[in-house]
Amino acid sequence: MSRDTQLKERWEKLVDILSNQFSQGEDLDLDAIIFLIGVQELGKFQREYKKDEKLNLMHIAICRLLEPYGFYEFDFFDEDGWPHYKVKEELPALKAGEQTVLMKEAIVSYFIEKELID
Repeated sequence: MSRDTQLKERWEKLVDILSNQFSQGEDLDLDAIIFLIGVQELGKFQREYKKDEKLNLMHIAICRLLEPYGFYEFDFFDEDGWPHYKVKEELPALKAGEQTVLMKEAIVSYFIEKELID
């Protein structure tokens, strides 16, 4: 099975699992899944988030997802328990499609690590 085919199958399986758990019949999009990862990484599930906090949650998720690729490194937790990362290497300039593939690969890897999919 080609790498692209395997990623596509894993991505579709992951979207199905997460959509069934967190959505009312609609498939979650990439941004929604990134948001869920941010909430997971923060560990504060039962609360409402303000708009700026939602953006911060997505930033946490992106840093965590791209950490294994060498772009970010965990630095510390602040007094409110929010994780902070430092940039290790600047992200290369990617086209929109390339960015999407990178994020999907990183998300699939994250959920393989969390043993939600294989």
